[in-house]
Amino acid sequence: MIYLDYQATTPLAPEARDAMLRWLDGPGGTGFGNPHSPHTLGRQAAAAIELARDRVAALLPPDGKVIFTSGATEAINLAIRGAPDEGPIMVSALEHSAVGDTAAAVGDVERWPVGEDGLIDLDYQFKTKPRMIAVMQVNNEIGTIQPMVQIERRAREMGALLLVDAVQAAGKIEIAHADMIAISAHKMHGPKGVGALWVRNGVELSSSITGGGQEGGIRSGTLSPALCAGFGAAAKLAVERRDADAVHVETLWNRALELFEGWTLNGSADARWHGNLNLRREGLDASRLISETRGVAFSAGSACASGSGRPSHVLKAIGLDDAAAKGSIRLGYGRYTTLKEFEEATERINAAYAAQQA
Repeated sequence: MIYLDYQATTPLAPEARDAMLRWLDGPGGTGFGNPHSPHTLGRQAAAAIELARDRVAALLPPDGKVIFTSGATEAINLAIRGAPDEGPIMVSALEHSAVGDTAAAVGDVERWPVGEDGLIDLDYQFKTKPRMIAVMQVNNEIGTIQPMVQIERRAREMGALLLVDAVQAAGKIEIAHADMIAISAHKMHGPKGVGALWVRNGVELSSSITGGGQEGGIRSGTLSPALCAGFGAAAKLAVERRDADAVHVETLWNRALELFEGWTLNGSADARWHGNLNLRREGLDASRLISETRGVAFSAGSACASGSGRPSHVLKAIGLDDAAAKGSIRLGYGRYTTLKEFEEATERINAAYAAQQA
Protein backbone atom coordinates (compact mmCIF):
# COMPACT_ATOMS: atom_id res chain seq x y z
CA MET A 1 0.00 0.00 0.00
CA ILE A 2 1.31 3.43 -0.97
CA TYR A 3 0.32 5.79 1.84
CA LEU A 4 -0.54 9.37 0.83
CA ASP A 5 -2.75 10.54 3.69
CA TYR A 6 -0.27 12.27 5.99
CA GLN A 7 -2.81 14.90 7.03
CA ALA A 8 -5.00 12.16 8.56
CA THR A 9 -2.12 10.50 10.39
CA THR A 10 1.57 9.85 9.86
CA PRO A 11 3.56 6.59 10.04
CA LEU A 12 5.01 5.96 13.47
CA ALA A 13 8.73 6.77 13.52
CA PRO A 14 10.88 3.77 14.54
CA GLU A 15 12.56 5.99 17.12
CA ALA A 16 9.18 6.77 18.69
CA ARG A 17 8.25 3.10 18.79
CA ASP A 18 11.55 2.21 20.46
CA ALA A 19 11.09 4.95 23.06
CA MET A 20 7.67 3.54 23.97
CA LEU A 21 8.61 -0.11 24.42
CA ARG A 22 10.32 0.16 27.81
CA TRP A 23 7.25 1.81 29.31
CA LEU A 24 5.00 -1.05 28.17
CA ASP A 25 6.89 -3.70 30.17
CA GLY A 26 4.66 -5.95 32.28
CA PRO A 27 5.56 -8.44 35.04
CA GLY A 28 9.32 -8.67 35.45
CA GLY A 29 9.85 -5.34 33.73
CA THR A 30 10.36 -1.92 35.28
CA GLY A 31 8.38 0.33 32.97
CA PHE A 32 4.81 -0.19 34.13
CA GLY A 33 4.85 2.20 37.09
CA ASN A 34 2.25 4.90 37.64
CA PRO A 35 4.05 8.21 37.06
CA HIS A 36 2.09 9.77 39.93
CA SER A 37 3.27 7.20 42.50
CA PRO A 38 6.04 8.13 44.99
CA HIS A 39 8.10 4.91 44.77
CA THR A 40 11.04 4.17 42.48
CA LEU A 41 9.00 2.82 39.57
CA GLY A 42 6.68 5.80 39.75
CA ARG A 43 9.56 8.27 39.87
CA GLN A 44 11.20 6.61 36.87
CA ALA A 45 7.99 6.89 34.87
CA ALA A 46 7.57 10.52 35.96
CA ALA A 47 11.12 11.31 34.85
CA ALA A 48 10.36 9.84 31.40
CA ILE A 49 7.31 12.08 31.12
CA GLU A 50 9.27 15.19 32.10
CA LEU A 51 11.96 14.38 29.51
CA ALA A 52 9.19 14.02 26.93
CA ARG A 53 7.68 17.32 28.08
CA ASP A 54 10.99 19.09 27.51
CA ARG A 55 11.30 17.58 24.02
CA VAL A 56 7.78 18.62 23.05
CA ALA A 57 8.39 22.09 24.50
CA ALA A 58 11.34 22.49 22.11
CA LEU A 59 8.79 22.68 19.26
CA LEU A 60 6.96 25.56 20.91
CA PRO A 61 7.62 29.14 22.06
CA PRO A 62 9.81 29.38 25.18
CA ASP A 63 7.48 31.37 27.43
CA GLY A 64 4.88 28.80 28.36
CA LYS A 65 4.14 25.33 29.72
CA VAL A 66 3.17 22.03 28.07
CA ILE A 67 0.09 20.20 29.34
CA PHE A 68 -0.20 16.62 28.07
CA THR A 69 -3.62 15.58 26.77
CA SER A 70 -5.15 12.67 24.86
CA GLY A 71 -4.81 14.63 21.62
CA ALA A 72 -5.45 17.99 19.99
CA THR A 73 -9.23 17.74 20.34
CA GLU A 74 -8.93 17.55 24.11
CA ALA A 75 -6.33 20.31 24.10
CA ILE A 76 -8.68 22.58 22.15
CA ASN A 77 -11.54 21.78 24.51
CA LEU A 78 -9.38 22.61 27.54
CA ALA A 79 -8.42 25.93 25.95
CA ILE A 80 -11.90 27.01 24.88
CA ARG A 81 -13.83 25.70 27.88
CA GLY A 82 -11.22 26.81 30.39
CA ALA A 83 -10.83 30.40 29.19
CA PRO A 84 -12.86 33.33 30.53
CA ASP A 85 -16.34 33.25 29.00
CA GLU A 86 -17.18 36.91 28.44
CA GLY A 87 -17.71 37.71 24.77
CA PRO A 88 -17.91 35.74 21.51
CA ILE A 89 -15.26 33.53 19.93
CA MET A 90 -13.93 34.40 16.47
CA VAL A 91 -12.96 31.33 14.43
CA SER A 92 -11.71 31.18 10.87
CA ALA A 93 -14.02 29.74 8.24
CA LEU A 94 -11.57 26.85 7.75
CA GLU A 95 -11.38 25.54 11.31
CA HIS A 96 -11.52 21.88 12.25
CA SER A 97 -14.75 20.79 13.94
CA ALA A 98 -12.82 20.44 17.22
CA VAL A 99 -12.64 24.23 17.25
CA GLY A 100 -15.88 25.14 15.50
CA ASP A 101 -18.16 22.76 17.38
CA THR A 102 -16.56 23.41 20.76
CA ALA A 103 -16.75 27.17 20.32
CA ALA A 104 -20.42 26.89 19.30
CA ALA A 105 -21.13 24.73 22.36
CA VAL A 106 -19.88 27.32 24.84
CA GLY A 107 -21.14 30.58 23.37
CA ASP A 108 -21.51 32.93 20.46
CA VAL A 109 -19.32 32.32 17.42
CA GLU A 110 -18.33 34.66 14.60
CA ARG A 111 -16.68 33.32 11.43
CA TRP A 112 -13.61 35.05 10.01
CA PRO A 113 -13.94 34.68 6.21
CA VAL A 114 -11.18 33.65 3.84
CA GLY A 115 -10.39 34.36 0.20
CA GLU A 116 -10.24 31.96 -2.73
CA ASP A 117 -6.62 31.27 -1.83
CA GLY A 118 -7.67 29.99 1.59
CA LEU A 119 -6.05 32.87 3.47
CA ILE A 120 -7.86 34.89 6.11
CA ASP A 121 -9.27 38.25 4.98
CA LEU A 122 -7.16 40.64 7.01
CA ASP A 123 -9.40 43.57 6.03
CA TYR A 124 -12.47 41.98 7.59
CA GLN A 125 -14.01 44.11 10.32
CA PHE A 126 -15.22 42.18 13.35
CA LYS A 127 -18.87 42.77 14.25
CA THR A 128 -18.16 42.44 17.98
CA LYS A 129 -15.11 42.36 20.23
CA PRO A 130 -14.14 38.69 20.67
CA ARG A 131 -12.80 37.16 23.86
CA MET A 132 -10.85 34.61 21.84
CA ILE A 133 -9.62 34.19 18.26
CA ALA A 134 -9.00 30.62 17.08
CA VAL A 135 -7.02 29.96 13.90
CA MET A 136 -5.48 26.85 12.33
CA GLN A 137 -1.91 27.75 11.33
CA VAL A 138 -1.63 25.13 8.56
CA ASN A 139 -4.96 23.93 7.22
CA ASN A 140 -5.52 20.19 7.38
CA GLU A 141 -7.43 20.04 4.09
CA ILE A 142 -5.74 22.51 1.74
CA GLY A 143 -2.43 23.16 3.52
CA THR A 144 -2.63 26.96 3.51
CA ILE A 145 -0.41 28.74 6.04
CA GLN A 146 -2.16 31.68 7.64
CA PRO A 147 -0.44 35.08 8.17
CA MET A 148 0.00 34.52 11.88
CA VAL A 149 2.01 37.67 12.66
CA GLN A 150 -0.86 39.86 11.45
CA ILE A 151 -3.44 37.66 13.17
CA GLU A 152 -1.56 37.86 16.47
CA ARG A 153 -1.39 41.64 16.10
CA ARG A 154 -5.16 41.78 15.55
CA ALA A 155 -5.75 39.67 18.65
CA ARG A 156 -3.57 41.94 20.76
CA GLU A 157 -5.35 45.04 19.46
CA MET A 158 -8.71 43.50 20.37
CA GLY A 159 -7.56 42.26 23.75
CA ALA A 160 -8.51 38.72 22.75
CA LEU A 161 -6.80 35.46 23.61
CA LEU A 162 -5.28 33.72 20.58
CA LEU A 163 -5.68 29.94 20.26
CA VAL A 164 -3.67 28.30 17.48
CA ASP A 165 -4.42 24.84 16.14
CA ALA A 166 -0.86 23.88 15.16
CA VAL A 167 -1.54 20.20 14.56
CA GLN A 168 -0.38 20.33 10.93
CA ALA A 169 2.39 22.85 11.64
CA ALA A 170 4.23 21.20 14.54
CA GLY A 171 7.54 19.71 13.53
CA LYS A 172 7.34 21.22 10.04
CA ILE A 173 7.50 25.00 10.38
CA GLU A 174 8.02 27.48 13.19
CA ILE A 175 4.89 27.59 15.31
CA ALA A 176 3.24 30.97 15.72
CA HIS A 177 3.32 32.74 19.05
CA ALA A 178 -0.04 32.74 20.77
CA ASP A 179 -1.72 32.40 24.15
CA MET A 180 -2.55 28.73 23.66
CA ILE A 181 -1.39 26.16 21.09
CA ALA A 182 -2.78 22.67 20.44
CA ILE A 183 -0.70 19.89 18.86
CA SER A 184 -1.02 16.14 18.33
CA ALA A 185 1.67 13.44 18.33
CA HIS A 186 0.28 11.25 15.56
CA LYS A 187 0.45 14.06 13.00
CA MET A 188 4.24 14.20 13.42
CA HIS A 189 5.20 10.49 13.44
CA GLY A 190 4.32 9.90 17.07
CA PRO A 191 1.67 7.61 18.61
CA LYS A 192 -2.08 8.19 18.59
CA GLY A 193 -3.76 9.01 21.86
CA VAL A 194 -1.47 11.79 23.07
CA GLY A 195 -1.22 15.49 22.35
CA ALA A 196 -0.51 18.71 24.18
CA LEU A 197 -1.84 22.14 24.99
CA TRP A 198 0.81 24.83 25.32
CA VAL A 199 -0.28 27.70 27.57
CA ARG A 200 1.57 31.01 27.68
CA ASN A 201 2.84 32.09 31.08
CA GLY A 202 0.26 34.33 32.72
CA VAL A 203 -2.77 32.80 30.99
CA GLU A 204 -5.11 31.27 33.54
CA LEU A 205 -7.41 28.39 32.61
CA SER A 206 -10.06 26.76 34.74
CA SER A 207 -10.15 22.99 34.78
CA SER A 208 -12.82 21.22 32.73
CA ILE A 209 -11.53 17.75 33.70
CA THR A 210 -11.44 17.35 37.47
CA GLY A 211 -10.12 14.50 39.54
CA GLY A 212 -6.61 13.90 40.78
CA GLY A 213 -5.30 17.34 39.89
CA GLN A 214 -2.61 16.16 37.48
CA GLU A 215 -1.01 18.51 34.91
CA GLY A 216 -1.12 21.51 37.18
CA GLY A 217 -4.77 20.93 38.00
CA ILE A 218 -5.81 21.66 34.41
CA ARG A 219 -6.14 18.10 33.15
CA SER A 220 -6.71 15.35 35.69
CA GLY A 221 -5.98 11.75 34.81
CA THR A 222 -3.09 9.30 34.87
CA LEU A 223 -0.61 9.99 32.07
CA SER A 224 0.78 7.20 29.91
CA PRO A 225 4.59 7.13 30.11
CA ALA A 226 4.71 5.12 26.87
CA LEU A 227 2.62 7.57 24.88
CA CYS A 228 4.42 10.59 26.30
CA ALA A 229 7.82 9.02 25.62
CA GLY A 230 6.80 8.27 22.03
CA PHE A 231 5.59 11.83 21.61
CA GLY A 232 8.84 13.17 23.01
CA ALA A 233 10.95 11.01 20.70
CA ALA A 234 8.90 12.10 17.69
CA ALA A 235 9.30 15.75 18.70
CA LYS A 236 13.06 15.38 19.13
CA LEU A 237 13.31 13.73 15.72
CA ALA A 238 11.20 16.47 14.12
CA VAL A 239 13.59 19.12 15.41
CA GLU A 240 16.62 17.19 14.15
CA ARG A 241 15.13 16.37 10.73
CA ARG A 242 13.10 19.49 10.01
CA ASP A 243 15.36 20.87 7.29
CA ALA A 244 15.91 17.49 5.63
CA ASP A 245 12.19 16.69 5.76
CA ALA A 246 11.36 20.06 4.19
CA VAL A 247 13.81 19.49 1.32
CA HIS A 248 12.32 16.04 0.66
CA VAL A 249 8.76 17.41 0.69
CA GLU A 250 9.75 20.16 -1.74
CA THR A 251 11.17 17.55 -4.12
CA LEU A 252 7.89 15.62 -4.07
CA TRP A 253 5.87 18.82 -4.49
CA ASN A 254 7.81 19.90 -7.57
CA ARG A 255 7.43 16.44 -9.10
CA ALA A 256 3.71 16.47 -8.34
CA LEU A 257 3.22 19.70 -10.29
CA GLU A 258 4.65 17.89 -13.32
CA LEU A 259 2.70 14.67 -12.84
CA PHE A 260 -0.70 16.25 -12.21
CA GLU A 261 -0.89 18.32 -15.37
CA GLY A 262 -4.49 19.30 -16.10
CA TRP A 263 -5.54 19.29 -12.44
CA THR A 264 -6.40 22.49 -10.52
CA LEU A 265 -4.83 23.23 -7.14
CA ASN A 266 -7.18 24.20 -4.31
CA GLY A 267 -5.79 27.02 -2.17
CA SER A 268 -2.63 29.07 -2.40
CA ALA A 269 0.42 27.47 -4.00
CA ASP A 270 2.85 29.74 -2.15
CA ALA A 271 1.42 30.31 1.33
CA ARG A 272 1.13 26.58 1.85
CA TRP A 273 2.77 23.54 3.37
CA HIS A 274 3.93 21.71 0.26
CA GLY A 275 3.31 18.31 1.82
CA ASN A 276 -0.37 18.89 1.13
CA LEU A 277 -1.69 18.55 -2.42
CA ASN A 278 -5.42 19.27 -2.70
CA LEU A 279 -6.54 18.99 -6.32
CA ARG A 280 -9.72 18.99 -8.33
CA ARG A 281 -10.67 18.04 -11.86
CA GLU A 282 -13.84 18.61 -13.82
CA GLY A 283 -16.18 15.63 -13.87
CA LEU A 284 -14.29 13.80 -11.13
CA ASP A 285 -16.13 11.65 -8.60
CA ALA A 286 -13.58 11.69 -5.77
CA SER A 287 -15.22 8.98 -3.67
CA ARG A 288 -15.29 6.62 -6.62
CA LEU A 289 -11.70 7.49 -7.54
CA ILE A 290 -10.51 6.60 -4.03
CA SER A 291 -12.17 3.18 -4.20
CA GLU A 292 -10.97 2.47 -7.73
CA THR A 293 -7.32 3.46 -7.23
CA ARG A 294 -6.00 0.15 -5.94
CA GLY A 295 -3.05 0.08 -3.59
CA VAL A 296 -3.00 3.82 -2.83
CA ALA A 297 -4.32 5.40 0.38
CA PHE A 298 -5.47 9.00 -0.05
CA SER A 299 -8.59 10.97 0.80
CA ALA A 300 -11.10 13.58 -0.25
CA GLY A 301 -10.62 15.70 2.87
CA SER A 302 -10.62 15.50 6.64
CA ALA A 303 -10.71 11.99 8.07
CA CYS A 304 -12.96 13.28 10.86
CA ALA A 305 -15.62 14.32 8.31
CA SER A 306 -15.33 11.32 6.00
CA GLY A 307 -18.59 9.46 5.47
CA SER A 308 -20.75 12.51 6.18
CA GLY A 309 -21.69 12.86 2.51
CA ARG A 310 -21.46 16.64 2.79
CA PRO A 311 -19.07 18.72 0.71
CA SER A 312 -16.01 19.95 2.60
CA HIS A 313 -16.75 23.17 4.51
CA VAL A 314 -13.17 24.21 3.78
CA LEU A 315 -13.59 23.91 0.02
CA LYS A 316 -16.97 25.63 0.22
CA ALA A 317 -15.39 28.48 2.21
CA ILE A 318 -12.89 29.18 -0.59
CA GLY A 319 -15.72 29.45 -3.11
CA LEU A 320 -16.03 25.97 -4.66
CA ASP A 321 -19.50 24.74 -5.58
CA ASP A 322 -20.69 21.30 -4.53
CA ALA A 323 -19.55 19.60 -7.75
CA ALA A 324 -16.03 21.02 -7.53
CA ALA A 325 -15.78 20.22 -3.83
CA LYS A 326 -16.88 16.62 -4.41
CA GLY A 327 -14.45 16.42 -7.31
CA SER A 328 -11.43 17.21 -5.14
CA ILE A 329 -8.84 14.87 -3.64
CA ARG A 330 -6.17 15.37 -1.00
CA LEU A 331 -2.72 13.80 -1.13
CA GLY A 332 -0.48 14.03 1.92
CA TYR A 333 3.14 12.89 1.91
CA GLY A 334 6.34 13.40 3.83
CA ARG A 335 9.36 11.85 5.49
CA TYR A 336 8.77 8.22 4.56
CA THR A 337 7.29 8.75 1.08
CA THR A 338 9.75 7.75 -1.65
CA LEU A 339 9.83 9.48 -5.01
CA LYS A 340 9.37 6.13 -6.77
CA GLU A 341 6.19 5.21 -4.92
CA PHE A 342 4.86 8.75 -5.28
CA GLU A 343 5.29 8.55 -9.05
CA GLU A 344 3.63 5.14 -9.11
CA ALA A 345 0.68 6.40 -7.07
CA THR A 346 0.26 9.40 -9.36
CA GLU A 347 0.20 7.11 -12.39
CA ARG A 348 -2.53 4.98 -10.81
CA ILE A 349 -4.62 8.02 -9.85
CA ASN A 350 -4.39 9.52 -13.34
CA ALA A 351 -5.26 6.17 -14.91
CA ALA A 352 -8.28 5.75 -12.63
CA TYR A 353 -9.49 9.24 -13.53
CA ALA A 354 -9.11 8.52 -17.24
CA ALA A 355 -11.04 5.26 -16.88
CA GLN A 356 -13.75 7.06 -14.93
CA GLN A 357 -14.20 9.63 -17.69
CA ALA A 358 -14.27 6.94 -20.36
